Amino acid sequence: MTKRSEEDIARPEGETASGNSSAAAGPRWLTDAEQDVWRAYLHATTLLEDHLDRQLQRDAGMPHVYYGLLVELSEAPRRRLRMTDLARHAKITRSRLSHAVARLEKNGWVRREDCPSDKRGQLAVLTDEGFEMLRRSAPGHVAAVRAALFDRLSPEQVSQFGEMCRTIATGLQPAGADLPWLR
Repeated sequence: MTKRSEEDIARPEGETASGNSSAAAGPRWLTDAEQDVWRAYLHATTLLEDHLDRQLQRDAGMPHVYYGLLVELSEAPRRRLRMTDLARHAKITRSRLSHAVARLEKNGWVRREDCPSDKRGQLAVLTDEGFEMLRRSAPGHVAAVRAALFDRLSPEQVSQFGEMCRTIATGLQPAGADLPWLR
């Protein structure tokens, strides 16, 4: 597809890259510079997630999301969290969490327990085997994160990147929002 035909799809006739339109107020289309940044962001985040998934599959036999669940549990008091809290921390649906925990249980890295304060609730508990897997896989994962992200940025860029990510996350998670992991 040529650049011109991409622009035709992205912007209705009569509308400019700056978002100005001769018609009544409509969508605020991305400027060319914003479109470039958006695509660079999508490209970078897709490549980063794939890089981390491949490293963890190779070194630990698990995808990045499972590693994140083990990390959340390792940092929780007594290495246990309610399933609903784990879903919220991991930003995944309860259904996806249930599937992931089932796989982690099969590996012996997590077990479920009934919640003593709520008969309907369950706890996900990091086992000693799971903690050992996390301990063994953490150095390689940290090296992959460092090489892919932090070694490529100056200290000032790291600070700015963190600030930008926190700003975006805060704006996307307003109080009372209907987010999948809260359902």
